[in-house]
Amino acid sequence: MSKVLVVAPHPDDEVLGCGGTIRRMVQTGEHVTVAIVTRGTPLYPDAQVERVRAEAAVAAQRLGVHSLKFLDLPVTMLHLMPEHELNAAFFKLIRETEPDTLFLPFVGDRHEDHRQIFDAALVASRPDGRRYRVSRICCYETVSETHWAAPAIEAVFNPTWYVNIGATLVDKLDAMRCYVSQLEENIPARTIQAIEALARFRGSVVGMPAAEGFQIVRDLWD
Repeated sequence: MSKVLVVAPHPDDEVLGCGGTIRRMVQTGEHVTVAIVTRGTPLYPDAQVERVRAEAAVAAQRLGVHSLKFLDLPVTMLHLMPEHELNAAFFKLIRETEPDTLFLPFVGDRHEDHRQIFDAALVASRPDGRRYRVSRICCYETVSETHWAAPAIEAVFNPTWYVNIGATLVDKLDAMRCYVSQLEENIPARTIQAIEALARFRGSVVGMPAAEGFQIVRDLWD
């Protein structure tokens, strides 16, 4: 059985970035772990943090995720952690889960947590022969964060791998609806309509009814 690890900086990033692909992988017998890296306290009240964690659990169940982990690192304060401690958290995560495929947030995302998590996870998955070697590493896009970067100045998300989610788009959208606290009708990029529109657009580029696009960082055929 192939193992998949989806690293989400915050609750809902896993659904936004690869919810349809997660569901497809579960359906084809792959073991999927979702790791939500940060915890909202003390930035947000405990009640709000517990609410979104409960929503994450329901969304994971809707997609059929086998294991949901919370790393409980400080939201928006990863830059205050010693770099070796942040890297160590991902060494531990990868050692425990031994993924064949690793999904990460895109390095050019607007949110600093996304960038720092990408860097730390990539350090932890270096194929140097001393650690567990991940066969495929790819980045997903997150509505709003990925698309609010500065084109031509910063890294731009250009998909190199498309996954047909025509049959699982409904699962992705239903999982996102579990995140009642995160949907923002007054922010167009954080709506069900925007999420579906992106999936339809990615699909239209490659002749699929709907798709999720990923940028491959490394793909090893051993």
